Amino acid sequence: MSLEKEFSTDGKQLTIFIEEKFDFSKVQDFRIAYNDQTKKFTSVVINLQKTEYMDSSALGMLLNMHRSLSDQVTSFKIVKCRPQVLKILQIARFDKKFEIL
Repeated sequence: MSLEKEFSTDGKQLTIFIEEKFDFSKVQDFRIAYNDQTKKFTSVVINLQKTEYMDSSALGMLLNMHRSLSDQVTSFKIVKCRPQVLKILQIARFDKKFEIL
């Protein structure tokens, strides 16, 4: 699978790992990953360490997630971006809604 999720031991942080391509083919899996109603997480981390490609639909998915969870989640982070992915996020000014590390 090219998308995995993991909760912290206290259940307060959801981390989503995306491998290779982050594009429209991931829309359903990505939505399922953050719509887990069994946990009351307050932090979301998107780990893009293995992501080599990201398109505009991925940006839309991130914004939809942010909008959908903004009542529950207080911290949104995107971490471990490769240079080409980081450049896309910077051009799109995603640092306004997400902490990019």
